[in-house]
Amino acid sequence: MTEVVAAPALRTQGERTEIKRLMVFFALVYFTEGVAQDEGLIAQPLNYYLKQVFQWTPVQIAVFLSVLYLPWIIKPLYGIVSDFIPLFGLRRKNYLIVANLISAGAYFFIARSSLPASLIFLMLLTAYGMAIASTVCGAILVENGQKLDANAVFVNQQWLWFNIATLVTSIMGGVLIEWLTPISAVHAAAAIAGSTSVLVIVGTLFLIDEEKSAISVEGFKESFASLVAALKERRLWVLAGFLFFYYFSPGIDTPLYFYMTDTLKFSQQYIGVLGSIQAAGAIAAALFYGMFLTNLSAKALLNLSILIGVIALLGFLFLFDPVSAALIRFIYGVSDMMATLAPFAIAADLCPKRSEGFSFAALIAITNLSGLLADNVGAYLFEHSFKNELYPLILVAAAFTAAIFLFVPLLKLKPEEHALLVPQ
Repeated sequence: MTEVVAAPALRTQGERTEIKRLMVFFALVYFTEGVAQDEGLIAQPLNYYLKQVFQWTPVQIAVFLSVLYLPWIIKPLYGIVSDFIPLFGLRRKNYLIVANLISAGAYFFIARSSLPASLIFLMLLTAYGMAIASTVCGAILVENGQKLDANAVFVNQQWLWFNIATLVTSIMGGVLIEWLTPISAVHAAAAIAGSTSVLVIVGTLFLIDEEKSAISVEGFKESFASLVAALKERRLWVLAGFLFFYYFSPGIDTPLYFYMTDTLKFSQQYIGVLGSIQAAGAIAAALFYGMFLTNLSAKALLNLSILIGVIALLGFLFLFDPVSAALIRFIYGVSDMMATLAPFAIAADLCPKRSEGFSFAALIAITNLSGLLADNVGAYLFEHSFKNELYPLILVAAAFTAAIFLFVPLLKLKPEEHALLVPQ
């Protein structure tokens, strides 16, 4: 039987206006995050540059890029700083501006660099900028989502626009590789990514209203009490463990790129198109959810997302040509979005007040750590255990994903709670 919940209360005109303004802000920020993250526009040109110019293997590339996960793994640190210490009187807004200044500046320097050592250093700076910005924006999302009872719609908006950015950048990345030399493609991608960070600075100045906060003993006590409450919250710990296993499955992304390039002989432009098709699947899932699945509880959505994830991974067993690749990547995109909506909306609801930055960032950091391990394990298995054969890796990844069914009951979710409803 489908699990349903009651509809949220109607909004006042002021609340609806505030939600619309925040929706525009989240669309801008998360579109930029999709473009300017290290897995955004620059990802395919950088992988192609390292592969073609320096003849690097999948493991070498995975290890080289692993350092970029560090800023995302320590996100709780940025959350604590933002929760406890206002920057020039503001706990969120000014941090967001500074973080995007760091990202933009580093990307503009990348547009003039070519050696792997300098590229990785500058990419690390962009990763810190994006990770800090993501943490602070996550805190803004949770604070306002709890105040307006709108966490679900904000999370949906977040990932909708992130995937719209992925769709655009996937096409652009392939086109840049086809039209430009490998290093010129990296430079062009960096210039575009840096420009989007500048747009976020402008959006933050005009779309975010924040009350002044002063550094005080009382404020420290309140924030510290909230931090302690977060650390004592059993369900947060259970959710953290669940998220780790939820996102840990031997990663197929880097092996898939090599398989499509070397075995299937897909052009770089078509590989970019496939990335956009995957993003289109995620967008379709977000829109479909908003229209037809809003009565599902989080528990039901979690189980549905795991089932679709297993089906999507097994679909790669039938990857033979461009047509099958397009269909499989679309379904994979659907599974990605379904795997994101439920756990992150639950996480947003469970974050204690005044420690929103730390709590939400800590849970996301768990997924980043899991993703780092998954990508390296997947690349190692592909290259050393499976001798560059993709299909055994697919079976292992699908088995890991299916095992997540066993962890859902540990969350002890009730049918009436944490439902992902769009507020009226």
